[in-house]
Amino acid sequence: MKTLLSYLKSLVLLAALLGSGPSAAADTVLSKLLPKLSAAELVEGADSFGALHPDIPAIEVLTNGQHIGWAFVTSDYVSTTGYSGKPIHTMVAVDDAAQVIGVDLVKHYEPIVLIGIPDAKVRGLVANYRGLDLVAEAEKGGTAHQLDIISGATVTIMVIDDSIVRAGLKVARQLGLGGLMVQDAGAGSQFEINPEAQAASDWMTLEGDGTLRRLSLDVGQVNAAFKAMKDTRAGKRALTEGPETTFIDMQAALVSHPAIGRAILGEAAADNLQAWLEEGDHAIAIFGRGLYSFKGSGYVRGGIFDRIVLIQNDTSVRFRDRMHKRINGIVAENAPVFAEADLFKIPADSGFDPTLPFRIQLLVQREVGAIEKVFTTFEMGYQLPSTYIRTIVPAPAVPASVATISEPSELDAQQALWTRIWKGKQVEIAVLGVMLSVLTGVFFFQNFAVRNARAFYWFRIGFLTITLTYLGWISNAQLSVVNLMALFGSLVSGFSWQAFLLDPLTFILWFSVAAALLFWGRGAYCGWLCPFGALQELLNQVARKLHIPQWTLPWGLNERLWPLKYMIFLGLFGVSLSSIEQAERLAEVEPFKTAIVLNFVRAWPFVAYVAALLIAGLFVERFFCRYLCPLGAALAIPARLHMFDWLKRYKECGSPCQTCAHQCPVQAIHPTGEINPNECINCLHCQVLYQSETVCPVVIKQKKRRNRVGAAPDLGRTNLGHPNAIKSAN
Repeated sequence: MKTLLSYLKSLVLLAALLGSGPSAAADTVLSKLLPKLSAAELVEGADSFGALHPDIPAIEVLTNGQHIGWAFVTSDYVSTTGYSGKPIHTMVAVDDAAQVIGVDLVKHYEPIVLIGIPDAKVRGLVANYRGLDLVAEAEKGGTAHQLDIISGATVTIMVIDDSIVRAGLKVARQLGLGGLMVQDAGAGSQFEINPEAQAASDWMTLEGDGTLRRLSLDVGQVNAAFKAMKDTRAGKRALTEGPETTFIDMQAALVSHPAIGRAILGEAAADNLQAWLEEGDHAIAIFGRGLYSFKGSGYVRGGIFDRIVLIQNDTSVRFRDRMHKRINGIVAENAPVFAEADLFKIPADSGFDPTLPFRIQLLVQREVGAIEKVFTTFEMGYQLPSTYIRTIVPAPAVPASVATISEPSELDAQQALWTRIWKGKQVEIAVLGVMLSVLTGVFFFQNFAVRNARAFYWFRIGFLTITLTYLGWISNAQLSVVNLMALFGSLVSGFSWQAFLLDPLTFILWFSVAAALLFWGRGAYCGWLCPFGALQELLNQVARKLHIPQWTLPWGLNERLWPLKYMIFLGLFGVSLSSIEQAERLAEVEPFKTAIVLNFVRAWPFVAYVAALLIAGLFVERFFCRYLCPLGAALAIPARLHMFDWLKRYKECGSPCQTCAHQCPVQAIHPTGEINPNECINCLHCQVLYQSETVCPVVIKQKKRRNRVGAAPDLGRTNLGHPNAIKSAN
């Protein structure tokens, strides 16, 4: 009953809020989630929420009508995202002493946490943030607490930790909790990069003057750090190398400063670096050698470098694969030989100030079980030496009557965001553009493209290989039925281009799919641009080379299995009308996330499911595409409206000739000769046969007729040239 009353109070409060005109929380995550939130579940002993703060999205937490703290949702204050690329919504409550009194993981879209790891395990870890002292975090830059990590969800937990600490500090400062105050950006001297500064040309001098900073750890230090942890298993798994063996020797420099970039990277590489950076961006070079890698391999599958993070005051920057470039050479004299040398971009919107101190935090892991790890952190401080900076000369004040300052609108801010993302994906967009152009040319000039059967076969194999490796495993440009459900939800709730423009490759692919549906049907995507479809076909080709038997299902059974994918799609669509989150869970019937996005790094049931589908595809080509794919079903429905029939047929096709029907890889040709556009993947194999002088009976017959007709004139000319030819003719 108490929970019901609390829920009703929240509804009334939210209705009053929305009806009272614009406010700080009128269109916030807090306002959207508030009807589903319970004060009692967030804070022990609390019974309700009170009034919303007039200036920031925070709400009072009450016990028996008495104020005990403030609650807020982290994603209203920080935009840190995890594997999914979406915010993790965590609700936090803090008291007037800036102590965290409640934490609840409200909503997230993380694929690893959502499916692969028990939700209770993550919520239990999040609940441990109760008691976090934000005053201490402010003094130590957000590192006063011990970071606990769940194996298999390193990035997700680090994102949650980052959002709780940074959002908590922002709220505490804005509300003056625990004596914390909003930092005055204009207080004291202000500095800027001095572009006229010069840097030494040799590595030793750069180290000595502070241009390069170092973190050097040996095996003995790391073993001691793990031994001091509460988890005694860490100490028992000590490294066996000698205590003085180098564990990691890591050095860093702020190479976005022109002088430092030229000194370490060289003129050409420094110029390329400046071209890579946009206005306001900075970059740090990190070098490493020893037993431990500061990069690891997690970024390959997740796109995030989970072992390093840049921290400056309340700002933390986690680097993604698109913010990374390898360093091909070091020009500084007497530079050591490093195993790793990499550039990391610090985005302009991160709030990073290159003239202020910052630090690089290194996460070190140790296995304590078959799949379990424990973690500890080490830090390397960095302060740009004074020779590289200069004091800003204050500009004369401009009267308000002379100039006005206008804040950019939310629409402009969103446009700037997706524009920056598109600029950062120029290479990927160009590659996709070339692929789409080539494929369009093949479809328009298919008679010429398929003339040489062997050449076309290897062209298709090469194209599918690029689709799988580049579009799929490298760029993660795998379309999903979830995209369609999100589009429908957007159309119902208020369509906006902004959300879809944030993923350039997916946007371009969907646009091209929409166009292709009018011209060629669903086969342009399903047969050529779907990474998982490419994976199935390539594996099936390997199976054929290994002489694995191929099963051709009886036509009646094949025809009755087709509707399964439509039933799956309609079921998912129906569920999405009531709960998009539940529909996303059920959309795991698509193996795309496991096989393409997460590269099979997943809990074993999902890997086993994908393996079963791929094994079936070894015997029945594109088994999943033909019978189970909800995306294929969704595309097949509008594909019925395609405007042109490009695939040529003879009147003899189907009666009596059954060659194409028997050789169609996906059995999309009826025994009567018609091609089913709902099932055709536009592989063009039937068009190869259409011109084959060795397989197609119609072409063979026409060739024989031409040969006979070609021989007849020669005989006629010979006879007519004979003196008795006319008589003979008579």
